[in-house]
Amino acid sequence: MEHGKLAKWLVKEGDEVSSGDILAEIETDKATMEFEAVDEGTIASIAVAEGTDGVKVGTVIATLAGDDEDSAVPAPEPAKSGSAKAASQPESKSEPEPAPKPAPPPPVAAKATNSKEGRILASPLAKRLAAEKGVDLSAIKGSGPHGRIVKADIEGAEPGTAKPAEATPATEAAPAEKPAPAPAAAEKPATVDMAAETRALLDDRIPHTVSKLSGMRKTIAKRLAQSMQQAPHIYLTVDIRLDRLLAMRSEMNAALEKQGIKLSVNDMLIKALGKALMEVPECNVTFAEKELISYQRADISVAVSIPGGLITPIVQNANGRSLSEIAVAAKDLASRAKEGKLLPTEYQGGTASISNMGMMGIKQFTAVINPPQSTILAIGAGDKRPWVMPDGDLGVATVMSATGSFDHRAVDGADGARLMAAFREYVEAPLGMVA
Repeated sequence: MEHGKLAKWLVKEGDEVSSGDILAEIETDKATMEFEAVDEGTIASIAVAEGTDGVKVGTVIATLAGDDEDSAVPAPEPAKSGSAKAASQPESKSEPEPAPKPAPPPPVAAKATNSKEGRILASPLAKRLAAEKGVDLSAIKGSGPHGRIVKADIEGAEPGTAKPAEATPATEAAPAEKPAPAPAAAEKPATVDMAAETRALLDDRIPHTVSKLSGMRKTIAKRLAQSMQQAPHIYLTVDIRLDRLLAMRSEMNAALEKQGIKLSVNDMLIKALGKALMEVPECNVTFAEKELISYQRADISVAVSIPGGLITPIVQNANGRSLSEIAVAAKDLASRAKEGKLLPTEYQGGTASISNMGMMGIKQFTAVINPPQSTILAIGAGDKRPWVMPDGDLGVATVMSATGSFDHRAVDGADGARLMAAFREYVEAPLGMVA
């Protein structure tokens, strides 16, 4: 996360708060998170207004005054006028007071401290991008919290440059840095011009409205485009008979009725995929450039449609949990996902995904791999089809089509085929899931 929306303030200036009190709600691209006070004191000033979008991580949003500090003086205004009261504030208040532009000073100071300690603060993604581009991290000025180097800093730097393109103004700026902004400046106008040209055509021909992309839609677009561009997809489809699974579901629901638990077909398919991944661990992996990460359990991400986009809450340890436990967990996760109340740990990660559009009448489709995973199953609707029975006679059976999408960098076609065969076996002989 690089920025978010300050959705709602739950306190106002002058309020006294204690450690652990909820101060505000922060809206990310996937959920709404509660922001807690880390210390006790009085809200001296609020620097970022409620409803502000695009607030960068590390930005000062409010000032908390302690017992020995003057909470009656709004921090931002005295800082601009240079009044005596602002100068008399404790040292810890000198940084947050210029609320509109608090970010540049702290990174510079933090970076100097890190330099003395001989450490370089950088996110894992920034380190990987720096290695790929040949950028020297020690020469980069980080724009993240406490001078941390983030993805944007690396993207703005050229191999061998001393500073990123968007470095804070400083006296050590060198002419060699100036060419860096040129590529970024050349890319952005192209996108803007294309959008403007499209709107110009529409203005003359088709009635329309234009709405700003939500944070969730931007993230979906970015991640799925990345998946299709970087991960070579291979698709494998099998037809699976559902009659025995449907019969077992009816019997189990009758037995679970007193507990208030109701199994869905999707709950049982989650379990089947979890078991199949343990049987074919070659598909329970992540491709990580020079490494292949293999997982020891199956955490299944379940695609859930919510207002404005899609989210994939995770049913952890799907291979080891009972069907009733999976049903309870999946129902709870889907409910909170639609309310925007999931924690990041509940939708970030997972080892494989399942997307079921059968309830919408879709017979068959292919799904885009959910990075950094390597496997996703697309489940179609179960319907009555002609079927050759075990005795050779032609009959009618309830059949669904399941299509697996695999990252061919990590999963070979033969291994993908083995997973699809194992998944089909668990669905057609469902007692294997509870044995």
